[in-house]
Amino acid sequence: MKVRVDKETCVGDETCVDTCPEVFEMQGDVAIAKMEEVPKNLEEKVKAAAKDCPVEAIIIE
Repeated sequence: MKVRVDKETCVGDETCVDTCPEVFEMQGDVAIAKMEEVPKNLEEKVKAAAKDCPVEAIIIE
């Protein structure tokens, strides 16, 4: 599973960072994915972060 954050859409809510700090971190005013390929053991947390994102800025492929 791959993940990325649409920086144009992200509003810096930090929900993803709170939900899955292993994959997401803040870079200035927006969140970024620290890795493109998500380890199997973190997939559910990444899906939860995407679901909870208020602006749907997390893209899972």
